[in-house]
Amino acid sequence: MNCEQEVKNRVNWLKEILKNSGCKGFIYGNSGGKDCTLVGALCKLATDNVLGVIMPCESSRNYGQDKEDALNASKTFNIEQIEVDLTEAKKTMVKTLAPSLEGKSGDWAYNQALININPRLRMTTLYALAQTRGYLVAGTGNADEFEVGYFTKWGDGAYDVNPIADLTVAEVYELLRYLGAPEIIITKAPSAGLFEGQTDEQELGVSYADIDKYVKGEKLNEDTFNKIDRMSKKANHKKGLPFRYQR
Repeated sequence: MNCEQEVKNRVNWLKEILKNSGCKGFIYGNSGGKDCTLVGALCKLATDNVLGVIMPCESSRNYGQDKEDALNASKTFNIEQIEVDLTEAKKTMVKTLAPSLEGKSGDWAYNQALININPRLRMTTLYALAQTRGYLVAGTGNADEFEVGYFTKWGDGAYDVNPIADLTVAEVYELLRYLGAPEIIITKAPSAGLFEGQTDEQELGVSYADIDKYVKGEKLNEDTFNKIDRMSKKANHKKGLPFRYQR
């Protein structure tokens, strides 16, 4: 890809959106990962008014490696950062919900419901902070994640603007290298950091390289294609606006 042109196009797009919205800047969740690092860098090239928010929530990784990488990325691109610890909010939410939830700890649906509280709390936090500052919330999901539904509905899937929504994971890395992102962010295994030891590819059961090929319509072996295709179709309800009855 022509990295110089891609960056220029995305930065101009962000500038135009900001101008038309009447807002002052952008805010994004900074987990220290590849996607949020690229989004932060692009937003910073569009305006000086950018705020990254580090939001640890239960996982010790959020307080360690993720936080260090997030601060390193923000320093590299000169982006203001704040930290909002959501662990106690999560504990209170779980305690309040527990008596009304179906199932029990250890059940897949039960565990997923609790895990998905984290990104939803983070998005609530971003929108509250954004409203007091007159900022737009920048999304940080890439094309691979969108295709297979690897995001939380009304969590990290909720935002005002997303400058990397069309990029495959390989393209995200290409632009990060072009912009001079910290090497640790480029080389570490992608992880949502939702629980201890979690990595994206392990949880998905397929590699991002294969999802890249699926998104681009390139050839895959039949088993891998079918697995990704099933995930993609199952996630269709997450990819559009809510269903609305029309007379």
